Amino acid sequence: MTLKDRVYKLTSRIPKGKVTTYGAIAKKLGVGSARPIGNILHVNPYAPKVPCHRVVSSTGRLAKNFGAPGKIATHAKLLRAEGVTVTNNRVSLKKYLWTP
Repeated sequence: MTLKDRVYKLTSRIPKGKVTTYGAIAKKLGVGSARPIGNILHVNPYAPKVPCHRVVSSTGRLAKNFGAPGKIATHAKLLRAEGVTVTNNRVSLKKYLWTP
């Protein structure tokens, strides 16, 4: 199974109303850096089945280059629709973090 396949499979497990981080996915998959995870998810062809909008930075910041029309505003809108509070383009990891 390719890294892309493993990233998409793991990301599809993130529960509605929760988020995880690029780094948490990288750690779970044994990848040394979060960057390739971000690169893979920013071109996700399987959305919304693979809910890449549920992945944020290690500080809870939304992706400014989110791969959908509207970019960061769309990222925030999708999370809010699932009940996640977004303030100043950040989510509370203390409240919403799901760890794979």
